[in-house]
Amino acid sequence: MSFFSFGQSAEIDIVLNDAETRKKVEHKTEDGKKDKYFLFYDGETVSGKVNITLKNPGKRLEHQGIKIEFIGQIELYYDRGNHHEFVSLVKDLARPGEMTQSQTFDFEFTHVEKPYESYTGQNVKLRYFLRATVSRRLNDISKEMDIVVHTLSTYPELNSSIKMEVGIEDCLHIEFEYNKSKYHLKDVIVGKIYFLLVRIKIKHMEIDIIKRETTGTGPNVYHENDTIAKYEIMDGAPVRGESIPIRLFLAGYEMTPTMRDINKKFSVRYYLNLVLIDEEERRYFKQQEIILWRKGDIVRKSMSHQAAIASQRFEGSASAERALAQAKEDND
Repeated sequence: MSFFSFGQSAEIDIVLNDAETRKKVEHKTEDGKKDKYFLFYDGETVSGKVNITLKNPGKRLEHQGIKIEFIGQIELYYDRGNHHEFVSLVKDLARPGEMTQSQTFDFEFTHVEKPYESYTGQNVKLRYFLRATVSRRLNDISKEMDIVVHTLSTYPELNSSIKMEVGIEDCLHIEFEYNKSKYHLKDVIVGKIYFLLVRIKIKHMEIDIIKRETTGTGPNVYHENDTIAKYEIMDGAPVRGESIPIRLFLAGYEMTPTMRDINKKFSVRYYLNLVLIDEEERRYFKQQEIILWRKGDIVRKSMSHQAAIASQRFEGSASAERALAQAKEDND
């Protein structure tokens, strides 16, 4: 990105110190496309260089100071004028003065807190980015660089199974059971459905995974439901006493961890929706919330000790001490 003004102009480039080795992941942009971004975790240091290249050698560039910021912000699409910043760090790179040649400045934000997962939804966007700025009297020169943050968790200490019933008096009685209520993003939902009483003619049955995005507060609450997956359980009429097994693999679907009341701005929750359709096209529903979390075991070897501690921010799960011990073991 370059901006032109009187006499001199410059181009800014931000380069991370570990750009060659740091993992990149795909992340959906606002227009629905996917781009690759550098991946970071809570507690990791963000460091690199800001290269400022003068466009017209020999001419000086006067400025009011040069700085770099690390920002985490939430943008609600219905309130685009307001950016809600939950992380805002600034490093001054140069005092007011003038540049007569291209320069490079080092920067480091140590052990940066990144409490939430990057997210692009129907009505809200949570993003982290670096912004380098050359301040000038008339027009600033700036460059932004987005990164993606994943939040990690350990296995939940409590993970009870889900047992539910669907019933219509004297017509239908179904019990269904899922093996647990909390699943990591690559997990398998295993369950069973029991038909105890069937006096209506069911012709189709499926399980849907519903993502519900909630934004705003009070009277300005918006709900967006998105069907992530449809899993056909059966096509045809069941009989009394029959049981049907369920195995639903989550790895093939695009999902985030469950996000509850993020900075009091939005939530993302997931539900298993059991749908029955009879021969007269009547539909019967039963919905149950499940918790999704991102498994951190694979990357912990490369994580710093304090990033391992930070990874415990899931529903108040397993203690930080145990994570630290595990991280030491893996690093040894």
